[in-house]
Amino acid sequence: MTALLEISNVSRRFKAGEETITALAGIDLQIDSGEFVAIVGASGSGKSTLMNILGCLDQPTAGDYRVGGRSVAGLNADELAALRREHFGFIFQRYHLLGTLNAADNVAMPAVYAGLDAASRRERARVLLKRLGLGERIDHRPNQLSGGQQQRVSIARALMNGGRIILADEPTGALDSKSGETVLEILKELHADGHTVIIVTHDMEVARHADRIIEIRDGLVLSDRRSGEPAIGGIKSTFASNRSVGVFGGFQRRFAEAFPMAFRSMAAHRVRTFLTMLGIIIGIAAVVAVVGLGEGTRQRVLAQISELGASTLSIFPGRDWGDERAASITSLRISDAEALLAQRYVDSVTPLVFTSARIRYGRVTTSANVNGVGADYFRVNGLNVVQGAVFSAESVAERRQEAVIDDRTAATLFPGGETPLGKIIMIDRVPAVVVGTVARRSALSGDKSLQIFLPYASVTGRLLGPAASLAGLTIRIADKVDTAFAERAVVGLMTRRHGTKDFFAFNSDQMRRTMEKTSQTMTLLISSVAVISLIVGGIGVMNIMLVSVTERTREIGLRMAVGARRVDIMLQFLIEAVTICIAGSVLGVGLALGIAAVFGGPGSEFQMIISLKAILAACLVALLIGLIFGFLPARNASRLDPVDALSRE
Repeated sequence: MTALLEISNVSRRFKAGEETITALAGIDLQIDSGEFVAIVGASGSGKSTLMNILGCLDQPTAGDYRVGGRSVAGLNADELAALRREHFGFIFQRYHLLGTLNAADNVAMPAVYAGLDAASRRERARVLLKRLGLGERIDHRPNQLSGGQQQRVSIARALMNGGRIILADEPTGALDSKSGETVLEILKELHADGHTVIIVTHDMEVARHADRIIEIRDGLVLSDRRSGEPAIGGIKSTFASNRSVGVFGGFQRRFAEAFPMAFRSMAAHRVRTFLTMLGIIIGIAAVVAVVGLGEGTRQRVLAQISELGASTLSIFPGRDWGDERAASITSLRISDAEALLAQRYVDSVTPLVFTSARIRYGRVTTSANVNGVGADYFRVNGLNVVQGAVFSAESVAERRQEAVIDDRTAATLFPGGETPLGKIIMIDRVPAVVVGTVARRSALSGDKSLQIFLPYASVTGRLLGPAASLAGLTIRIADKVDTAFAERAVVGLMTRRHGTKDFFAFNSDQMRRTMEKTSQTMTLLISSVAVISLIVGGIGVMNIMLVSVTERTREIGLRMAVGARRVDIMLQFLIEAVTICIAGSVLGVGLALGIAAVFGGPGSEFQMIISLKAILAACLVALLIGLIFGFLPARNASRLDPVDALSRE
């Protein structure tokens, strides 16, 4: 019959600097199912190394080791984890219980990696703890239990997945004599139930409880004697396996379990967790706030541009702004406005002439800009009438001395709140009756001068002289007409009429595009700085997670010993990093919303418009940072050697 565990000429050597240490030197050993074996030896004899090889925590340098006839040579880390998960239960001298978990959760850990559902795990753990006399301690944490109670929790954990083979490393070494006797009695009961029990100890009194004693010295078997027979039958199958739920179902359950594990770990180190996510909080808040500020600025600029008129095109003499010859060009005429108005792509046209003058009403005298315009000027530029009405086409044709003033001019000339309608004001020596007031535009240039609008014919006839040419034309493009097409058409028509291009066109959409581009560039620039802070925060997360891996090396070794795959270890640390980043992003978004509410409200000079799109993008960035910067620590954790991890302080 095939032996349960079979070791053939197994050696194990370690490198210690330039020296090679031989822990095992060609051991041959067979252990049958149901045996109670004690491996005895002094410190440095190789007994712990032998136990690690038997439990698939370590692999031999040379020789062959078989579990149930299956050689472990060449098995990868996950295949070895499967052997530990399905066949072995470990009892450690120092218990290796996780302080963040209660007794039941510590016991249930192996079943997590076996894919067992939470309810079944909890019930199985309760039954095992009750069997071992800890029924009233299920919800107690390790620091609330005595040493003997902690060791019994460790025994229950070893039995969680069935524990066909129980490996106990100095199980009584950290206990008083009474607790030690209790643990040995439990191991005897397990042996009587058919479990294969292997104890590693230096105490011969403990070894005498076994039916077979194997003594090791200097890596060799010194003696192998029996005092009893194996238990009949033995344990044939494991209690829980993810085979019953399928590979995907088992992974899904382990994935779901990784989240509460991550939260428990974060809660155990609250201050460190908060400081870790602080960089993410600041970075996310900066990105969201800057994007919101950029959008608020863009909307404000667009609103100001819209006040200049919907899709307008202005024609001015000269080749461009600042052309010194512009004053001598007199080719812009009213006939040009009439020709443009006849085009299907034009909604309305207004001529423009400008001058400045002293204005007076009663005892108030001041300076103002006088704008000679057509009747459609107010439609072209989208000015809102506050009081009265604007002058009509008849007023322009008849050169009526009617004036429309802006609300600032009204407040200056009529400070007592007197209505300006019907009042006669003096513009230099020309009287004009006020027929209406309009709301002043929040000019992009910041110009705060007073504005008066008169029919252009009245301005040229009474203030400038009839020979004055137009200073410009403003055209409102018809709805649903592409402004670029309209601009090309207007330039072509005016060039044909003048015989040369002695004018230039300014498209309001050009200003809109320029301002939008400038706003986007500034937002991108500041966002880049904020993203750098996010990356710095991500590096901080990575550094803290690397420290966490170092601090929790024993925990990682324990999880591997009870059957965790590399992907399980990697998943847990990756989830912790991602959770820290997502929690940081939520707090960062909250901080950005608070800043927007306090400093960037609708009436603020720095208005912020924070969109759902920006929030989702920030959270996505945080998720990616968690994945990218959490990968290295998670990978390092998953690649730890279980036997080395368990031995570290």
